Amino acid sequence: MRKTMLAMATGVAMMGGLAANGPVRADEGMWLPMQLPDIAQRMKAAGYKGDPAKLADVTQPPLSAVVKVGGATGAFVSDQGLIVTNHHVAFGVIQYNSSKERDLIVNGFVAPDKAGELPANPDFRVLVTTGFDKITDQILKDARSKTGRAYFDAIDAASKAEVKACEADVGYRCSIVNMYYGTDFYRVKQLELKDVRLVYAPPRDIGNYGDEIDNFMWPRHSGDFTFLRAYVGKDGKPAAYSKDNVPYAPPAHLQVSTAAVKDGDYAMLAGYPGTTYRHRSASEFANQIEWQLPSRIALFDSLLKDIAASAPDGSDAAVKYASQVQSFKNTLKRAQGELEGLKRSDAVHVRNADEAAMMAWLDKQAGAEATRADIDAMQRILAESQATRERDQLFSMMRSTPQLLRAAITLQRLAIERGKPDAVRESGYQQRDEALIEGMLKQVQRRYAPEVEKAMLADLLKRYYALPADQRIDEVDQVFGADAVASTKALDALYAGTKLGDEAERLRWMQTDGAALATADDPMLKAAHTLMPAILRLEEAGKQESGELMRLRPAYMRALIGFRESQGRAVYPDANSTLRVSFGRVQSLQPRDAVAYTPVTTVGGIMEKHTGVDPFNAPQALRDAIAKGDFGNTADPALKTQTVNFLTNLDTTGGNSGSPVMDAQGKLIGINFDSNWESVSASWMFDPRYKRAVHVDARYMRWLMDKVYPAHWLLNEMKLPR
Repeated sequence: MRKTMLAMATGVAMMGGLAANGPVRADEGMWLPMQLPDIAQRMKAAGYKGDPAKLADVTQPPLSAVVKVGGATGAFVSDQGLIVTNHHVAFGVIQYNSSKERDLIVNGFVAPDKAGELPANPDFRVLVTTGFDKITDQILKDARSKTGRAYFDAIDAASKAEVKACEADVGYRCSIVNMYYGTDFYRVKQLELKDVRLVYAPPRDIGNYGDEIDNFMWPRHSGDFTFLRAYVGKDGKPAAYSKDNVPYAPPAHLQVSTAAVKDGDYAMLAGYPGTTYRHRSASEFANQIEWQLPSRIALFDSLLKDIAASAPDGSDAAVKYASQVQSFKNTLKRAQGELEGLKRSDAVHVRNADEAAMMAWLDKQAGAEATRADIDAMQRILAESQATRERDQLFSMMRSTPQLLRAAITLQRLAIERGKPDAVRESGYQQRDEALIEGMLKQVQRRYAPEVEKAMLADLLKRYYALPADQRIDEVDQVFGADAVASTKALDALYAGTKLGDEAERLRWMQTDGAALATADDPMLKAAHTLMPAILRLEEAGKQESGELMRLRPAYMRALIGFRESQGRAVYPDANSTLRVSFGRVQSLQPRDAVAYTPVTTVGGIMEKHTGVDPFNAPQALRDAIAKGDFGNTADPALKTQTVNFLTNLDTTGGNSGSPVMDAQGKLIGINFDSNWESVSASWMFDPRYKRAVHVDARYMRWLMDKVYPAHWLLNEMKLPR
């Protein structure tokens, strides 16, 4: 045992060393690029033909071709800014350009040429990572002697200063990311591409074939892909949409492979996974399983029913809420699968036993008393936060789910923050954020219908009124009334009287000063103004809690890392939307006794599932092409037919949607879009028996673009044979 372990500064360099010294399965781990040289031997043993050391530099190929698209991932596939990502990642862009009369969601879209490409919603962004630098000392310098809110503020101030200095380079978006729960901090610099256009999207019945029935399931037969293009000004710098802009020339692009994939082949994925929780405490595991997931399931199931009742199929409201419905459905099913998976893995018992063993190990180490004191303090804070968890969840949903109320709150908060020096404004409301805010405000009316918004708010308020009296928020009662009957009248008055449904009105208020907004006679703005003290009060309490947890969690992480090292186990950071690499292989799945799945599906499965009724209503053009059997050079040489999707054992989570899947030479063989049902819980607990990722085969994309919904000009651009 290393008695100095708890006193060590736990940096990423050390993490890489720990990983290299202990056994690790090739399929487990969302690795930071700079860790890959330390596991080069394992990557080579798994089948990688390139130099793992070259993957440490995010500005060099192939990682420089991998970009953040919206809240997920994509990759450049040509030298003219062409990006491939998921249909569901770009769904908001497709929906933004759709109407009842021109429904691109249902019918798909194929641009005839670059001039025919359609602009994305104004706040949609593509981010190209150009820097990833460790700056822990700079961020923690003024925080180390502080606690609570003061600790939070010191980190917040240092982070904003670093971001401001970084963004002096015009056209870039910078952020400070927290690694190992407050142990290390990194500055991420990303080129912010603002003019993104829709190029190619298959019809919904291809891009979302199977919908929620097949979501998180295998076998899959979904063409979940879309092509976008990034544009810049004629000077080569990021610019807002203009017809005079030119395609962006990326630092690198991936070559699309024309080879077949088969069981056992090497596979590697790069992307921006959102959040994992594998290093969380046993009490947090228990809270997730016993309260958070059941409450999330009940809430999102109810909200989906609200939308279905107030936005019937075929209505204009249904088109406007299509993107939100898709997001809610995914959240619901993911929560259902996560709960089932964590129970199947007996996660509460397993994590409790693991933490107890960790603490027993800790007690034998030098400096154990101080470390345990910090861990105990952390656990007390976590326990206290559970007292208001129902209230906090509902109030957060009230502010974020309804488009119009969210817009009104954003306007009121922006006015407050504009009264402060930019350096101390709240994150999300600084000058750097105002273009994104304006973009959000511009698109509200395309995603808003009053009858739907009222139904969702009424549902949330009904749940709020069921809370114990000491959980009630005075400002919420002032706006909506003290019970469900009063809230119905209040909601009717709010939506009947507001003018914020008009884009020009919202943008006018964005330019108005705080005093005018505070006395605005628009009922929605009045409601937001009334709610603001509660928002600020709860935010203040949240910062106090966050500051203490950032200060205390590193003690837990030091103990966990030391314990894992003593077991010879790998240590990699929980995902936090930064660029990561996973590697493994194409692999079959045996999820249950006597059940075995092969890793590749074909177009034959599309026809087997086809019923002519949504969500298994394969378009006629697709069925005709399958019947014709003309698969050309995209046919699988062994299967003698056209492949659709394939499985790997790659480690993925939310945010990895759209991530490029590469072969041993770094060529694109597919696009990640899902996981199997048995592995949804992998964001909390990794189980190699069940963890699989589901990908669109690049050969299926090529075939659709050649034979079914032709876009030969794009195939030519990607230098692909026909």
